[in-house]
Amino acid sequence: MNLISLLERPYTKAQANDIVNWIGNDQKRFDALLKIFLSEETLLVQRASWPLSYCVANHPRLINKHYDRLINYLKATGKPAAIRRNILRAFDQLDPIPENYHGELMDACFGFIEDPNEAIASQAFALGILSKFAKIYPEIKPELLLIVEDRFPNAPPAFRSRAKKLLRKN
Repeated sequence: MNLISLLERPYTKAQANDIVNWIGNDQKRFDALLKIFLSEETLLVQRASWPLSYCVANHPRLINKHYDRLINYLKATGKPAAIRRNILRAFDQLDPIPENYHGELMDACFGFIEDPNEAIASQAFALGILSKFAKIYPEIKPELLLIVEDRFPNAPPAFRSRAKKLLRKN
């Protein structure tokens, strides 16, 4: 089976699951998926993003050598929202995230939740990540709660759902 041919099939949940199952816990196959995800082939990038986040959820160790690349890609401007959303989804599912990436990831997540033009799903995943970091770094709670409380009254449902969970914990 060929990864490109899998990605070129119609974009469905079944297609994404086929890719996730094909990759399994194979580092080389995951690396090939990540290479496509970080490429300039827009259609393939978008189709690789969903399975990528599920591979990370199923086999977190696959991402170990890619933290720097994914965080840099997350912070890059001009990338489609689907890219940010799925990188954030992957990080939201990881626990723990290596400590040397906390600062960069926190800064990026605060930027996403403060940006009213950022996709709501990206903001919701960023809230989930920041909620985990608030347990480790209680000093970020006041700023996080201030942003959440300010945005909450007019926020879309996905943001409100994550915000409610965060507010209940704090």
